[in-house]
Amino acid sequence: VQLQASGGGSVQAGGSLTLSCAASGYIFSIYGMGWFRQAPGKEREFVASVNHHGGVTDYADSVKGRFTISRDNAKNTMYLQMSSLNPEDTAVYYCARVISPIRPAFRAKSEYADWGRGTQVTVSS
Repeated sequence: VQLQASGGGSVQAGGSLTLSCAASGYIFSIYGMGWFRQAPGKEREFVASVNHHGGVTDYADSVKGRFTISRDNAKNTMYLQMSSLNPEDTAVYYCARVISPIRPAFRAKSEYADWGRGTQVTVSS
């Protein structure tokens, strides 16, 4: 299993970025996926999740209405569209695969078995 997050960068507050997570080494379309982030000195936290077919999504309250998670099973890729970014969104963003196929994508880190390396997002005020 390989998960490669990309698309991070530096933006000013109010800006937008779209992250991608390219998956390989397994049947992407039968696993839920999630995005997490970790800011310096803080624990890794849930950002958003999507179930295996893309029909069910969930968001942390802090990003609801600003971020949109999606997936393209034909391309084995998951996305995170981020808008209205603020400095509190600064973190390393990780994509992760749910622990079992078809299983719902919950918020707990323990529900995810495989993690990508992460991509840095820096938002300046």
